[in-house]
Amino acid sequence: MYNFGVISYKKLLKHYSNYRSHPIYKPLRIQTLVIKFWNADSHPVLPTPIAFSGSPIQMPSRNGRRFIFAKRKWTSKGHVRESMSPCAPKKDGTWRMCVDSRAINKITVRYRFPIPRLDDLLDQISGATIFTKLDLKSGYYQIRLRPGDEWKTAFKTREGLYEWLVMPFGLSIAPSTFMRVMNQLFRPFIGKFVVVYFDDILIYNATFGEHVDHVRQVLTLLRRDKFYAAIKKCVFMVPKVLFLGYVISGEAIQVDESKVAAVKQWPTPKTITDVRSFHGLTSFYRRFIPHFSSIMAPVTDYMKCKTFVWTDAAESAFQSIKEKLTTAPILVLPDFSQAFELHTDASKAGIGGVLSQGGRPIAYFSEKLTGPKLRYSTYDVEFYAVVQAVKHWRHYLFHKEFVLFTDHDSLRHLHSQDKHKSGASNRVADALSRRSNMLVSMRVIVPGFDTLMEQLTVDPYFSVVLQDVQSGQNSDFLIHDGFIFKGNQLCIPDSSLRLQIIKELHSEGHVGHDRTLQLVQSSYFWPTMRKEVDRFIKRCKICQVSKGTTTNAGLYLPLHVPLQPWVDISMDFVLGLPHTQRGNDSVFVVVDRFSKMVHFIPCKKTTDAVKVAQLFFGEVYRLHGLPSSIVSDRDTRFLSHFWRSLWKMVNTKLNFSSAYHPQTDGQTEVVNRSLGNLLRCLVGDHVKAWDQKLCQAEFAHNHAVNRSTGFSPFQKVEDFVDGLHEVHKAVHDNLVRANAKYKQFADQTRRQVDFEVGDFVWVVLTKDRFSVEEYNKLSAKKIGPVEIVEKINPNAYRLKLPSHIRCADVFNVKHLLPYHGDSSDDEVAGNSRSNFVHPGGMMRADLWRSGP
Repeated sequence: MYNFGVISYKKLLKHYSNYRSHPIYKPLRIQTLVIKFWNADSHPVLPTPIAFSGSPIQMPSRNGRRFIFAKRKWTSKGHVRESMSPCAPKKDGTWRMCVDSRAINKITVRYRFPIPRLDDLLDQISGATIFTKLDLKSGYYQIRLRPGDEWKTAFKTREGLYEWLVMPFGLSIAPSTFMRVMNQLFRPFIGKFVVVYFDDILIYNATFGEHVDHVRQVLTLLRRDKFYAAIKKCVFMVPKVLFLGYVISGEAIQVDESKVAAVKQWPTPKTITDVRSFHGLTSFYRRFIPHFSSIMAPVTDYMKCKTFVWTDAAESAFQSIKEKLTTAPILVLPDFSQAFELHTDASKAGIGGVLSQGGRPIAYFSEKLTGPKLRYSTYDVEFYAVVQAVKHWRHYLFHKEFVLFTDHDSLRHLHSQDKHKSGASNRVADALSRRSNMLVSMRVIVPGFDTLMEQLTVDPYFSVVLQDVQSGQNSDFLIHDGFIFKGNQLCIPDSSLRLQIIKELHSEGHVGHDRTLQLVQSSYFWPTMRKEVDRFIKRCKICQVSKGTTTNAGLYLPLHVPLQPWVDISMDFVLGLPHTQRGNDSVFVVVDRFSKMVHFIPCKKTTDAVKVAQLFFGEVYRLHGLPSSIVSDRDTRFLSHFWRSLWKMVNTKLNFSSAYHPQTDGQTEVVNRSLGNLLRCLVGDHVKAWDQKLCQAEFAHNHAVNRSTGFSPFQKVEDFVDGLHEVHKAVHDNLVRANAKYKQFADQTRRQVDFEVGDFVWVVLTKDRFSVEEYNKLSAKKIGPVEIVEKINPNAYRLKLPSHIRCADVFNVKHLLPYHGDSSDDEVAGNSRSNFVHPGGMMRADLWRSGP
């Protein structure tokens, strides 16, 4: 027992006494349940009130009295009101009100929140020595329905029509909703010192001092959000606790004795339903039973039969499972700082494995062989056991060294770290898969260096070299112990060994082509080495995802040259300037793409689309009229419905730059930089008066000769010179020449990249397109592969993004790289969600929030 000292758990509970449930309380959740309906075409709708037809379900008179008592209790607590199907008993003998919700579930919009895996929860507890378990008081009833949704849960009783005010049992979305509320509530603590499985909350720590503090934090959180616990079901500060059917202590996991007693007293099954019930209970503890699948095979075979026949083999398996469960071993919790040991074995009936550390078992795994697997050779079935065991425990073994024990000698060649263990000493795994009379021995030779000499004699290149060396016609090569060497390089024939060598050396650090080639050449030789290294690195998925590119993709593609002033314009905002006395902190920049004339209009960062339109008509339209086209970036104001509708009414075409590629609107970007230089020179020390200098900056820009056109904007727009039409023609010709000259210069550092519809590409991950949480220095540099569905122009493509990627689907070619690999792979063809970055905040929010 722990010495609590001055702080005891009783004092702690006294401090949080108002956290326990009151005899009569109404739920005060700030989270409420939203119920949405589908119509026949699978579209969300709000239907008219449902006619709840049918008679109330009959029940025994004794249950009827219990129902009346339960109904009155829940009515007084504010859980139901007048607007039942039978009540179901709880473990403690009280009764839970249940309603047949099948009708409402058929038309309810399903919400799926991930339910945690039990084995993942147990792994988190490793190293803990003291536990506190909290159980919420009728957890579902502490989530109330959104006001206005109560009528959707109406149910009939013989005392009238009632409807729920709180989340009832039976709704298809109730488990996911409750799990989500719990996950959001305990998110700061989950994985650190708290595990949550619905209304069961376990607090675990290695030391008592930490535990008291963490219990206090959890109770404070529950009290803040007005969640109440059933104090009789709670356990505080104990070294051993019953949690989710397991007895958990600081070092081990054991089966629940009450469950074992139920199995011990289980009668021989009489029907297929009895068999399924027994199989369901025992399967919960299969991690404690070696070779569970093989032992249960005679029993599970009858679960597929239409007629029930109980044989001697089934009875023997039935009794064997009962005996093994009542004498189940104690399993240890994994220690992730230590190496794992994996024992595997196989027989004709099934395969098995044991995950252990220091000779103490962590878990058992088994699988019954069926169908074609029964015809596997000894080598194949032993190898299948290794593969399945590694897959089953990959979350333990991934990215960590482990020792593999197998009693099949040939498997030693698979990896230098595998250890051969004879069947006699590999008794633990042997017991999982075979009886002594089922042992089959078979020797298989795995190709390796022992077959290299054979392959050299039949290789088209090295067979000739071998003959020349033996005849003395080639002095560049020599033969030693049957192997061919070129200097100190071992010659490798055309076989899978070449690929394995490249893979091993490249995977050490995923270095580039030259470094990998140097590593391979230092010890090996074959004539097509450079080509094969290049092909392997080109197809290395890790390199494709993690490495950047040194050249710009896509040639320079200038916009068309206008023919006259103020017909084609571009606009943008300069943000982040100091606040002035007039409240301005931004500049609305409008540029004529023909004359290069600009208007600098002071504004605020919070200026909306309506105000921007007013500024445009007041400062630009009154001087130059309406343009035919406007080029801008994807600012939210330019993408708004108001802005689009306004320009559609006056037949002005809106052209937007590619998402996160502002270089498309290069003219305005250049003017923005020029404005910054002008203002710095004009404002001096009076930086907060920059908006008073904008007129001077605008005049200076419009009066200066433009390098591309050869004229100042004033000359091109205002009739300051004779022959304005000749000036316009000269300006147009100069712009065409300037664009061609810049294109020639820009394309020196660019490369033409052409994709076709149906190609798969990588998308470069940029922090301006994705949230900071997904973009960091160690994250993958690309996501994908994704499919191209439309080629808009040589530099812009539309992609088929997965539904969980919420961003613009048009990308500049600069952000795309070709995917090298087999496009028929499942993960490519299906755009597997697991291959993509998951931007945060995209999950659907079904929880409606209101005041307490």
